[in-house]
Amino acid sequence: MLLDGIETLLVLAKEGTMSKAGTRLYISQSAVSKRIANLEKRLGKKLIEPAGRHIQLTATAKQLIDSVEPSYREMKGLIFEQQDIQDTSLITIACSETLVAGYLSDILGAYIQKDPHLSVFTQQTPFIIESVSSGDATIGFCAGHLPPQHGIVARHLIDEQFTIVSAAPLDSAPTMLLTNDLKNSANTYQAAILQKMGIQPMMEMDSYTAAAKLALGGVAPALIPMSVVKTLNIRAQHCHHFDFLNELTRPVHLCYRRKSYQSKRVKQLIETIADFVPTATLSP
Repeated sequence: MLLDGIETLLVLAKEGTMSKAGTRLYISQSAVSKRIANLEKRLGKKLIEPAGRHIQLTATAKQLIDSVEPSYREMKGLIFEQQDIQDTSLITIACSETLVAGYLSDILGAYIQKDPHLSVFTQQTPFIIESVSSGDATIGFCAGHLPPQHGIVARHLIDEQFTIVSAAPLDSAPTMLLTNDLKNSANTYQAAILQKMGIQPMMEMDSYTAAAKLALGGVAPALIPMSVVKTLNIRAQHCHHFDFLNELTRPVHLCYRRKSYQSKRVKQLIETIADFVPTATLSP
């Protein structure tokens, strides 16, 4: 029961509401509330407070999360490593949305004919690292800078180039850009480079696809990785390169627990993706 309470608190901290936490844990909202109440009773301290439709963590809850989350994630990962991956065991891939569209979609259709026991779900890079660390995902396929001291294998594949997508021709770098979420730790490095160039983020999106479509609609130029240019088949006349973009490459990694690579099926899937990505044609 204690571990159930800890897991529920960690999920609740990320999701922000009882209902979302319940969906993530596949339990009812009332079950989430009961688990938190039992944990509060066990600790003798208040962990959450209502904040409109959301919940707010108390200082005690934040301290508890900081203390136990790394160990809890590692414990889950160690338990995951004890499971044998059989021929019919499900292999899960946590993947950045742009990488699903730009890379996996090109190879997974044929691959899944040979190995149908695969599942893909999309997450942002920081959560992909957590999913692999905890064993919630077998493989992570992520873009952007990784958090430090993640404790898993991070295999660098490429540094993906960016372009500036614009509906109108550009003779010089714009002073304002549509960007992806710069508060995401995988993307924060971009903010300093843009600031150095005197470029301000006009809007920060959760989706490069959305930013690209707004740019093509004439809202403002957008900073877009080449895999999205390929996926959306954006024409060359809408893509513009400037020298500062050479600093804005985003690293693409495959992540996995070292022991997972000992499985023949996992290794084969990792090597298939690793061989394909550097050779993929990313020009628009």
